[in-house]
Amino acid sequence: MKKRILIVEDEPIIRLDLKMMLRINGYEVVGEAGDGDRAIELAFKLKPDLVLMDIEMPKINGLKASEVIGRQLDIPVLLITAYSQKEFVEKSKQDNIMGYLVKPVSEASLIPAVMIALQQAKRTQTLKHSLQLTHEKIQKRKMIERAKGQLDGK
Repeated sequence: MKKRILIVEDEPIIRLDLKMMLRINGYEVVGEAGDGDRAIELAFKLKPDLVLMDIEMPKINGLKASEVIGRQLDIPVLLITAYSQKEFVEKSKQDNIMGYLVKPVSEASLIPAVMIALQQAKRTQTLKHSLQLTHEKIQKRKMIERAKGQLDGK
């Protein structure tokens, strides 16, 4: 099954390049956006497997949009930016951000980054699910122990 990707980049030429590289390598580009507002809207509507997100964009920047998408939808994001300064890298340390690529992005750097981001997102989901099951087991165990305590007290 093809992995579904949303591209968010304010420069149409770069968006087209990314789209072509992804399609050639078997990914399905389910949507495109040129700003953070539209990125959030499309993420809610399309629920892609991964979002490729530029940082510097009109309206809402990519970091803020990534934060909303991560918090509300838990969709992984791979950042693409022209900025490699430490401040941008530091600000991109969010739970749902799986990587950071500096422009210009080549196919040789994009595809491995996408593959790793998708794998890391899958691993993260598995860990979250396991944690949730463990939490539920602990809660059930607590209930059983309380019930046993009440029975022993009578």
